[in-house]
Amino acid sequence: MSFSAEVKNELCREEVERGCCALGEALGVLLFSNTFTAEEIRIVTESVDFAQRLPKLFRRALGVSFDQLPTEGAGGKLLFAIHDREKLERIFELCGFSIVNSLVLHVNFALLEKDCCRRAFLRGAFLAGGSVTDPEKRYHLELSTTHRSASRETENLLRDMDLTVKLTERKGSHILYFKQSEIIETVLTVIGAPISAMAVMEAKINKNWRNIANRKTNCDSANLDKTVAAAGEQIAAIEKLEEQGLLSQLPEKLQETARLRVDYPEENLAELAQLHVPPLSKSAVNHRIRKLIRLAKEAEAAKGEGSQGG
Repeated sequence: MSFSAEVKNELCREEVERGCCALGEALGVLLFSNTFTAEEIRIVTESVDFAQRLPKLFRRALGVSFDQLPTEGAGGKLLFAIHDREKLERIFELCGFSIVNSLVLHVNFALLEKDCCRRAFLRGAFLAGGSVTDPEKRYHLELSTTHRSASRETENLLRDMDLTVKLTERKGSHILYFKQSEIIETVLTVIGAPISAMAVMEAKINKNWRNIANRKTNCDSANLDKTVAAAGEQIAAIEKLEEQGLLSQLPEKLQETARLRVDYPEENLAELAQLHVPPLSKSAVNHRIRKLIRLAKEAEAAKGEGSQGG
């Protein structure tokens, strides 16, 4: 089941009870459905939960039944339709529209004076024309309608509710959309899907943790590369001293550091310091390592001068 389907499943668990909210939800469904004209109402959905809710919603809010219902057991896209003139006239009248002059359909704010009715309207809009992506992939929630005025007025409604939304057009439809996770969480909570809102929040937290872990891994890997490269230079210097028989002539403390460096090439200086008996400070080990390198360079230089003199 897609995340959109899960959200619609959660929304449909809320019973259709109060008449004013039922009418607000029905208005949202109609304005964001496939077709809402004086000749026909067509609602197409792939949500089984929404399909089960629709007949009850329309009976409660509008007192009408559908003229066309999906066939029993049908899958995929489920079609609901109303063609009867008397039913259409009743629906238009209850929604505050004129069926004679229905070219431009608006959001009837007189039906949405209460906060609960506004939330119900947005719930209906999402059920009929909404979708939301899986938050594990990206953040995007949108509402799609073919009614330009309704999209503009819904935008104003959302802004009045402190929900920042953007508006665009796509293939003849007017799209209201959100791309910020925090706002999507709020929208889902407002329309009645708090569990889904929590899922968005959890996905965001998981992403943040993964990003932190990845950055730490990359940082650790880079630091390890630097440590290994530096250790390679240090070990090369120690091997030069050993080849010339000079390592065994050095003070025991330098010999100890040299042995530990060769035995633990992947340890950084702080870790190498703790391997000494007794443990040393990082600066003390750094000082010893630098001395070993300097002695190796001096020995190499002396060797070169000796071969030139011969």
